Amino acid sequence: MIQMEEIEILKKEKTPQNVIDHSIAVCRKASKIAENFPKADKELIKTGALLHDIGRSKTHDITHAVVGCEIARGYGYSDNVLNIIERHIGAGITKEESRALGLFEKSYVPQSLEEKIVAHADNLISGTKEVDVDYVIKKWESRMENPEDNIKRLIKLDEELIQAFKDD
Repeated sequence: MIQMEEIEILKKEKTPQNVIDHSIAVCRKASKIAENFPKADKELIKTGALLHDIGRSKTHDITHAVVGCEIARGYGYSDNVLNIIERHIGAGITKEESRALGLFEKSYVPQSLEEKIVAHADNLISGTKEVDVDYVIKKWESRMENPEDNIKRLIKLDEELIQAFKDD
C-alpha cells in the first residue's frame, strides 16, 4: 500500500510527476525485496523509498540526495529516513568520492538493511521500468569516468539482497 502522506509532500514540494512515478515504482520494488528480510522495517523502507528523490524537486544533480535530506528534515522525519535519502545514490558514495564530486566530505554508502534495500531498488528501476544489474552496469560504464569501485559495490548489494534469494 502506497503511503499518501509522502505523495502529498512530494506534490507540495513540486516534485516532477515523473519523479513521483519513479519513487512509487522504487517503493514497490523495495517492498518486494524486503519480503525476503523478516527483520527489515517495512514502513521505514516504504517511507524512505517514496521520499528518496524529494531533492529532485530542487535539483537533478548529484546533490539531490543532500538537498532531499534537508527537505525531509524540515518535515520532521527521523534520522533513519534521512539516512535512506542521503545514502541512496547508486551503491553509495565513499568519503573519497564525495570530495571529488563536490559533496560534503563523508561516506554516503548505505549502512542499514533498509538503506541498502532502497538504494538497490532505486538502481533496479529506470524511470518506472524494472531493469537488471547488467543494464545498470552498462549505464554506469557509459556515464562514469572510473566506475569499477561503484560496480563492485553494486554487485555486492545485488548478491546480498537479490541473488541470495533466487531459485537455482
